[in-house]
Amino acid sequence: MDPIRFTTEDGVSLEGELRLPEGAARGSAVICHAHPRHGGSKDHPILWAVRNELANRGYAVLAFNFRGTMGSAGSYAGGRAETKDVAAAIDRVRAHSEGPTFVAGWSFGANVALREALEDPRVGALALIGLPLRHELEIPPTPSAAELRMFRRPVLLLSGATDQYSPEEELRALAGTMPSADVWIVEGTDHYLWRHEREAAGVVGEFAERLFG
Repeated sequence: MDPIRFTTEDGVSLEGELRLPEGAARGSAVICHAHPRHGGSKDHPILWAVRNELANRGYAVLAFNFRGTMGSAGSYAGGRAETKDVAAAIDRVRAHSEGPTFVAGWSFGANVALREALEDPRVGALALIGLPLRHELEIPPTPSAAELRMFRRPVLLLSGATDQYSPEEELRALAGTMPSADVWIVEGTDHYLWRHEREAAGVVGEFAERLFG
């Protein structure tokens, strides 16, 4: 694991960790963390599990902290300027592998990742874990159904069976507005996926494998 720094288009220096596979990278991936004002950072068990899973499958994986989080410069921007952070992370990780980039986000990070992907053709596919559909978290709204119908790249929507922010019924309704969305519900857990991290990461890894294998 290599600590790195990289800079956004608006000049914010971000900290991250790059994990490279043992051999040549077969693809690249970026991981986006949960809400910075609710304890979110790149250092959470579900994100570690996803990072390890993807690296073990041959991906160059960059996990980073959004602006204003831990050692990243700048200030929290309500989830709006954070799309610039995702774009910069994609720039950085693509130095290690050509082709489309797989982006995985959890909670707040899923919201930001989805909004960046709508505008960024470099994102080949998305894994959105616990995408908040009930907005107690003070984040930008989920893109409209009209916007989502235009997004034809593959999307995995994953949440825990008792996820209070991403309930199954609402998640499946959202998936129905997207041309290429799969839903996966992890039983016996909630938004935080405690003790189910490896299970969830395995689902994400298999999804990435199917797409880029």
